Amino acid sequence: MSEIPPQFTPLELHDWQQSLEEAARHNIFCHCRECEREWIASNPEACVCGSKRVESIAYWQFPDG
Repeated sequence: MSEIPPQFTPLELHDWQQSLEEAARHNIFCHCRECEREWIASNPEACVCGSKRVESIAYWQFPDG
């Protein structure tokens, strides 16, 4: 049986990984575990309520739709 060829060249894979890293740096979904507030930020940050108990998830991890 023949091997399945890769979908990306090494350069294309590198470029794709960099674009995901860039998206992760600038689009972070934040959820405060104290007051339940949710927001989008460029960097992980404390909530306006003062809590530092904030869950931060890279926005690219959410599916489209």
